[in-house]
Amino acid sequence: MNRYQQLADDMARRIAEGTLRPGERIPSVRHACRSQNASPSTVLQAYALLESRGLIEARPRSGYYVRARLGQTLAEPPVSRPGTDATALPVSDFIFDILDSAKDREVVPLGSGFPSPELFPLDRLARALAVSARRLDPWRSVTDLAPGNDELRRQIALRYLSAGVSLSPEEIVITSGAMEAINLCLQAVTRPGDLVAIESPAFYGGLQAIERLGLRVIEIPTHPREGVDMGALAEALDRHPIRACLFMLNHQNPLGACVPDDRRRELVSLLARHDVPLIEDDVYAELHFNEPRPLPAKSLDSAGQVLHVSSFAKCLAPGYRVGWVAAGRHARAVQRLKLSTSLGTAVPMQAALAEYLHHGGYDHHLRRLRQALASQTAQAIAAIERHFPPGVQLASPRGGYFVWVALPPGADALALHRQALARGISIAPGPIFSATRGFNRCIRLNTGHPWSDAAERAVATLGEMIRAQCGG
Repeated sequence: MNRYQQLADDMARRIAEGTLRPGERIPSVRHACRSQNASPSTVLQAYALLESRGLIEARPRSGYYVRARLGQTLAEPPVSRPGTDATALPVSDFIFDILDSAKDREVVPLGSGFPSPELFPLDRLARALAVSARRLDPWRSVTDLAPGNDELRRQIALRYLSAGVSLSPEEIVITSGAMEAINLCLQAVTRPGDLVAIESPAFYGGLQAIERLGLRVIEIPTHPREGVDMGALAEALDRHPIRACLFMLNHQNPLGACVPDDRRRELVSLLARHDVPLIEDDVYAELHFNEPRPLPAKSLDSAGQVLHVSSFAKCLAPGYRVGWVAAGRHARAVQRLKLSTSLGTAVPMQAALAEYLHHGGYDHHLRRLRQALASQTAQAIAAIERHFPPGVQLASPRGGYFVWVALPPGADALALHRQALARGISIAPGPIFSATRGFNRCIRLNTGHPWSDAAERAVATLGEMIRAQCGG
């Protein structure tokens, strides 16, 4: 065996044993030359061999890192199979339990819907807020009412342009987070009693908004990797008077699914034929791991029927509560609804984000954030593989910060939620993601916090609880 092969095998063994974990930086070429008494060409050959095996990856100007191998040893959950009838919505009290637990820093936040605030450039944002506040024209309290700050909407339009979407800033309405945007969009395109198509499972915040507005839902089967089932959606559109679709096409919460480009085209074309608007909840689009940013369905919309919702909360500024919607031909209706409900979004926060986006650094922050989330997700999945019992199935995400886990027969997600919370661990049980309270053997785990010994112990404890439930 050649020297470089020996070095590669030794490194591979350390990765397999968990000494070097996914997302961690391996020794630099210079350091490896000194510690292994090897030449640079030998170390580079060894690293090239490890790259070819998919064990490490090179990052420009950063070095070599253990590659995130997400859920390779676990089976994928099956496509969901909800009923085909419309459903009224009783939203579970468990949602509020989980939101309350997220406030407690002593609870391991595996059930939280939020990433760690430590991952964001809060100091730079604070400086941008201070600068913009000193320069703030008092008349901004009036001129920045809905649709919002002109410069911020221009900066957002530039971000769309870099993602292949050409639209006018006039189409953009700034909102108090993505949840307000979803509520406004639903009000703009539906009336109480109307039917909305959602994914199955679906983001519980969307379910809450639909319930609050007196709407009904029909759940569409959803693949854990490729998203909403187009055949089932076409059949539902033929059978039911669907007035809107609320879908998350990129790194869907909770599954992590990402709809392929050809299916996006099919989706936009299908909805255009039925004249049904699509509310595209796209808050995780910037959080892709190793692939280019997926195109939004908005980029394929020529009829103005896609209302594209996003936010800075998940990718830049948690707590600032600034989101937006590019609402197409519904922009005027959304703007008027915004004015009639909350008038506008906090003026200093809009100005601060415009200042930050104008002076750059956002893309650099996003690269670091994506690397951190990919590493944390890989570490969480590795812990699940170590500690959860046989029979577990897992949807491998390609972005975002959630992992959807299907548990073995005999498990009860709601009971597990209660037992775990009593032990200082929060999880999100599957039934809160369903209008019919399905998915009782599924849980969603948050990977948006730096991996820690406490998180490792929490996953081990969950594994013990699941084994006890399943009689293993």
